[in-house]
Amino acid sequence: MLADKTVRDLLAAFASSDPTPGGGSAAALTSAVGASLLMMVAALPKTRSNSDQDRAALSSATSSLTGIREQLTEAIDADTAAYDQVVGAYKLAKGSDEEKAARTAAIQAALRAATDVPLRVMRWSAQALDAATIVAAHGNPAASSDVGVAVALLRAGLEGARLNVDVNLSGIRDERYSSAVASEVRELVERVAAGNGDDGR
Repeated sequence: MLADKTVRDLLAAFASSDPTPGGGSAAALTSAVGASLLMMVAALPKTRSNSDQDRAALSSATSSLTGIREQLTEAIDADTAAYDQVVGAYKLAKGSDEEKAARTAAIQAALRAATDVPLRVMRWSAQALDAATIVAAHGNPAASSDVGVAVALLRAGLEGARLNVDVNLSGIRDERYSSAVASEVRELVERVAAGNGDDGR
């Protein structure tokens, strides 16, 4: 699994001539690192005011971020698997009408799966940015640069995931599904652009 590789081995995998892991996995990894940085800041002994209110807020943020980071970590491999499914679907036989129909159905199913993974990465990245606002407000101000880096990574991960959603969505014929996904993507992008995930500086 990609998520179990060392940093050097994972970077080598991204740098190889193989199409996977690609941008979708990189986006998930980027956001996972951002979430991890927020968890580090939330775990520091010193908070903004060393109050019980700070510690309660940071504990709640950590609880959310723990689940988000795990989901993002799993998405690193899930995105690669989804891409491989798309490639496999395009390689199916298309000699007879029955084969063509089966191939088309397989491609559409694979494209939906390949869209759903980065869409979930977008959602989790946005949720982590919500937590970043809490960490920035209650965490140790000496770690504000770490929060800022985390926010930058999460925004980059969300944008990278959006690019993958868009490219896969363009091949999907189900207009109702495509419209719903496009609408959610716009909402998530606008939410982040509006300042979600203030780094507190």
